[in-house]
Amino acid sequence: MESTDDKVESVVNVVFSRNRQECPEPLKAEIQGHIPSWLQGTLLRNGPGLHTVGEMSYNHWFDGLSLLHSFTFKNGEVYYRSKFLRSDTYNANMEAKRIVVSEFGTMAYPDPCKNIFSKAFTYLSHVVPEFTDNCLINIIQFGDDYYASSETNYIRKIDPVSLDTLEKVDYLKYMTVNLVTSHPHYDNAGNTLNMGTSIGDKGKTKYMFFKIPPVAPDNESKKSALKNAEVVCSIPAHNLLSPSYYHSFGMTENYIIFIEQPLKLDILKLATAYFRGVNWASCIDFRSEEKTRFYIIDKRTKKMVAEKFCTDALVVYHHVNAQEVDGHVVFDIIAYKDNSLYEMFYMANLRKDLSQDTKMTSIPVFKRFVVPLHCDKKEEVGKNLVKLHETTATAVKTKDGEIYCEPEILCERIELPRINYDYNGKRYRYVYASQVEWRPIPTKIVKFDLVTKEMLSWSEDMCWPAEPLFVPHPDAKEEDDGVILSSIVSSNENAFSFLLILDAKTFKEIGRASINANLHLDLHGIFIPDKS
Repeated sequence: MESTDDKVESVVNVVFSRNRQECPEPLKAEIQGHIPSWLQGTLLRNGPGLHTVGEMSYNHWFDGLSLLHSFTFKNGEVYYRSKFLRSDTYNANMEAKRIVVSEFGTMAYPDPCKNIFSKAFTYLSHVVPEFTDNCLINIIQFGDDYYASSETNYIRKIDPVSLDTLEKVDYLKYMTVNLVTSHPHYDNAGNTLNMGTSIGDKGKTKYMFFKIPPVAPDNESKKSALKNAEVVCSIPAHNLLSPSYYHSFGMTENYIIFIEQPLKLDILKLATAYFRGVNWASCIDFRSEEKTRFYIIDKRTKKMVAEKFCTDALVVYHHVNAQEVDGHVVFDIIAYKDNSLYEMFYMANLRKDLSQDTKMTSIPVFKRFVVPLHCDKKEEVGKNLVKLHETTATAVKTKDGEIYCEPEILCERIELPRINYDYNGKRYRYVYASQVEWRPIPTKIVKFDLVTKEMLSWSEDMCWPAEPLFVPHPDAKEEDDGVILSSIVSSNENAFSFLLILDAKTFKEIGRASINANLHLDLHGIFIPDKS
């Protein structure tokens, strides 16, 4: 009989630490149930798939080498393929047969025969070290072009059909951003909007918001889409030596919402990390005594709304959605009380937390904040300035002239939120997400109704679901007309992993496409409709 420790080790190995083999040629899936006839296109996903190189292993799950995989829907059939991103990082590691390029939670030293100090002087000549191009977090779209992305200044163009790795693109060649989010937004004109941090440019550290127009289909120059990038605006970091870490931002039709949280990147620590022999993750500190600041930027004027909005210290990775309602900006996020989530994904902690049956020290909480855009300066201290009746969120003027925001709690224990993106920046009702219990491993996928506060869920024993993605029906008349797609990793040795297809309205299973291949638990991705 398998012991608890054996089960723990099995789950960690199958879901997190086992190296995957790529499947470069299309593999036809076995269908149970059925695939909707209207579902035509490709689900393209990204995430860590290789955690050991030679005799060396990465310290953190988010450090694993990028493995792209896709599920192509064609006439009721599904075809699967996967390929490792052939980044410079991947190639260097494979050539050396060990880890030679540092990742966020794993510091590597390319030449073990050289003294660490001699190599370190190269790093000390720059404020920001040379980052990895292991773009393992998401897929970004620029017009008809697709790029694997992480949070560094590098992205890698990919072929969405063959999954081949194409050219390497450096944001720094087009604008001074050292760190860039993997969660951009897209507007109705086809523009991609994103933001990044510019560290030490002319002695200033600032957050930059930029727009990238779509690449013309007849673009024969093959130049990067970033050639036409436009900086929308920039705002200075509250502390120039300790800018905020962030993973995403919010957007409505007229406003950008940025949260400067007290999860701070210490630039001096970053510049000396290699010299000191510590990883870059150790250069980020959560400062619980500091406030969280909300910046609302008007896209029309390219300026911030004047009021100073703040709340208590929190950590946020994922914005859910935002909307404008009667002179207010309403934005929804998944928030934590500290940064322990990242710590729990160190490989050693995953095994320890599972085996010791310990609980998460900070659970994800779905919060709604409301910011009044037009406040009379004569408003009395202590008065709630939110005039919306459908929320319990408040915004109160303080003695020092700031506006302190208290959120409405919508629900708990959901992460990796997705919505029907046609409703991005607008009033919406449904959120699709992963649900976690006492571990940072998703065990269910859920649909949460913001109006009724009801939750539907799907789960299956020994199945570990990835982020659910909503695909709308082409003739949709309601917000939840469509399907949910989620790649499911099975830890059952007698069953295949599979792609799950749910009816987004009822959350009942329509079908599944079982894959005779090593599916990995991915992070984020997109659906590319078939335009033919």
